Amino acid sequence: MPHSYDLAVVGAGVVGLGHALAAVRRGLKVVVIDRDAQANGASVRNFGFVTVTGQQRGECWNRARRSRDIWAEVAPQAGIEVIHRGLLVSVRRPESVAVLEAFLKTEMGEGCALLTAEQARERLPALGGNQLAALWSPHDMRVESREAIPKLARWLEEAKGVEFRRATVVTGVEPGRVHTADGTVEAARVVVAPGDDFATLLPERFKAYNLTRCKLHMLRVMDPSIGTLPGSVMSDLSLGRYLGYSELPEAAPLKKLLAAEQGDHLANGVHLIVVQSADGSLVVGDSHHYAATPDPFAPEHVDDLILDEYAAVFGARPERIVERWTGTYASAPDRLAFIDRPDPSIRLVVVTSGTGASTGFAIAEEAVAELFD
Repeated sequence: MPHSYDLAVVGAGVVGLGHALAAVRRGLKVVVIDRDAQANGASVRNFGFVTVTGQQRGECWNRARRSRDIWAEVAPQAGIEVIHRGLLVSVRRPESVAVLEAFLKTEMGEGCALLTAEQARERLPALGGNQLAALWSPHDMRVESREAIPKLARWLEEAKGVEFRRATVVTGVEPGRVHTADGTVEAARVVVAPGDDFATLLPERFKAYNLTRCKLHMLRVMDPSIGTLPGSVMSDLSLGRYLGYSELPEAAPLKKLLAAEQGDHLANGVHLIVVQSADGSLVVGDSHHYAATPDPFAPEHVDDLILDEYAAVFGARPERIVERWTGTYASAPDRLAFIDRPDPSIRLVVVTSGTGASTGFAIAEEAVAELFD
């Protein structure tokens, strides 16, 4: 008996939508099933920062470059605004400058430049006086995630014929079938993209990956004194966290110094990302706390640490905080993502590093190629 769909995707976050996109590009008939009425998880709670520069060397960096290219191609078709492009990593320590110099010597530094403090302020006059240098990368881009994800889904539905079944709970998957509270969906292939839900579907498959969850703090601020950002902004702390920098041998002295000088920041997983929205407001974060079930609370102390790093870069805290929220995502100790294969016709796909927006489209292409080639 023929199946109703070529592919059923469980989960309508950015990773699930990436699989739908990869499939319709092959001319396949796709249905996306999600328990929520709209995207409400990690995909809409992040920076919308499609990060290439600083991703782990090798597979992750290559996936990020491919995903960035897909975003750039799809965004104008889906009516998604690319709000800014590029990344400025502004640093205030000689040890950080050494890391940036080493980074530029790798293939990951191609097209990037090391700016003097004066050159950095030409791009971003709001930088504080204690900045020594900055890395400029043209490779990254920013969308407003809480708008981009719904727009991407709407475009897939209206322009590409993807069927969406919202507010529909999936109770089980097996070869050729997705069982929901509203009946069974027949599909030749199935992708489960559950985000950080490890219990509802295929729970036995998660055991091998030793997963936990990461909670992060996010802020939206108004700070007219900053002006217009030339791109996304990071700082010294990011060099200790992003593996494309931190795994370089030259990063060891910086990580030792950060542990001595900003131990509380590191203990709370704080580093700085600042991106701008179309209305001029800034999205600022973030922190990282790990637990099987993260609590829903957001201590002010953690926000203060984030804002302290903001002040270290810009000379003062933002004028006004207009919004606060938390997000959670899946995290693994030894991998950034995985494609699990419960059956030749089923794939379980989870990004385990908070890089869904940055790498999810490329991972989806790989999984769909496995299923249909």
